[in-house]
Amino acid sequence: MPSVRKLVAIALTPTLLLIMSCGRHTQSEVYYLVAANMSLSYWKTAVTGFNAAAARYKVTAKVAGPDNYDPQAELQELNKAVAAKPAGILISVADEALLKPGIDAAVEAGVPVITMDSDAATSRRLFFIGTNNVAAGRLGGQRIVEKLGGRGNVVFFSMPGQPNLDERLQGFKDVFATHPDIKILDVVNIKGDARNAFDNTEQYLTQTGIARVSAFICLEASSGKTVADAVRRQKATDRVVLAWDVEQDTLGEIKDGTIEATISQKPYTMGFVGLKELDEIFHNKPKSLTKDYSVDAFSEYPVFIDTGTALVDKANVDIYAKSAADHQQ
Repeated sequence: MPSVRKLVAIALTPTLLLIMSCGRHTQSEVYYLVAANMSLSYWKTAVTGFNAAAARYKVTAKVAGPDNYDPQAELQELNKAVAAKPAGILISVADEALLKPGIDAAVEAGVPVITMDSDAATSRRLFFIGTNNVAAGRLGGQRIVEKLGGRGNVVFFSMPGQPNLDERLQGFKDVFATHPDIKILDVVNIKGDARNAFDNTEQYLTQTGIARVSAFICLEASSGKTVADAVRRQKATDRVVLAWDVEQDTLGEIKDGTIEATISQKPYTMGFVGLKELDEIFHNKPKSLTKDYSVDAFSEYPVFIDTGTALVDKANVDIYAKSAADHQQ
């Protein structure tokens, strides 16, 4: 006759096996990444990181957002994601004023929200993952000062109102404040369409004298290649072009000398770490999602996770090109 201890072990074994097979995660655990301009390769890279983390943790990743720069459409996708009651949302904020109420509503509904790439610091999101954009702008500004010898007119290509781009611009302004002979001639709103950058570059290349533009600075990924195209077509090889991010076309333009440098970010890391952090929050929920943890000296949450930046030029462009190629294999 088997002992009582053996009978108990036999009775518990199927349950234990079921628990062990399920583990901590399930496919019904859903995380969203929400952003705008999803057609850009930058966001495809971020999605790859997000999906890689989901595969590791055996949870479900969903991606939502318009292919173009459309903050209103992004808000609609955010609202749909919140209605689905996911385990967490990772969002890049195209327009803080527009998206803040949606983020706050998500948190109030019990859905953890982390911002990535572009922050909404005044919202109830838990924290931000991404680039120190002011510092990145300063890094680019120092290169512009060096190449222009501290004198000349510059034109920026941006989308004013998008928090990360505004912060980058502020970083450049911080550097230029100590170099008064560098003048900001214009901050062109490309409105999410790189063709606007091309058209404006062509126009500015015709200007001479005190209105001559010495440098074109792209604060987002899509305009670097088009600005370089315009410069090349007019054979304006004496103008400095500074791009953003490490698109393959951008790296190629650095190699041939049309683009002086670009600022590298880590969207893959943002996506991967974003899901990883949301997973931790979901399985270890705080007492309150609506608390401002940034003013709590004993909080288990950071205010900001800096994923890092670097200036890429001819000296190190091959390293970044090889890394991109290896990742695509």
